[in-house]
Amino acid sequence: MGVEETSPLQERPAPITTSAVLMAASKHIASKCGAQNRAFLDCKRNDPDPERCLRQGQDVTGCVISLLKELNNKCPKAMDAYSKCMDYWTNEFELCRKEQQEFEEACPL
Repeated sequence: MGVEETSPLQERPAPITTSAVLMAASKHIASKCGAQNRAFLDCKRNDPDPERCLRQGQDVTGCVISLLKELNNKCPKAMDAYSKCMDYWTNEFELCRKEQQEFEEACPL
């Protein structure tokens, strides 16, 4: 009963992107969406006009939403527990190490 996976028919949506969810997934976001983030930051650094970087911003958003959906389907219980801990402790990683370890074991990078 320890299996957290859901079948494709039971696919879960991305979690609501609160700061706690984003902080909990931050290592995964850095790993999986790093190229999109760098392209967006390079664009912003080279052009102060916000309109010029909309596509790069959409690429970052799309990558993060896709990743959150993937994590929410692969390890929903561990992700939920870690996100809830981060929310309760106002995103203090030090106070959620147990939940972080369980999440990283269930959804390794």
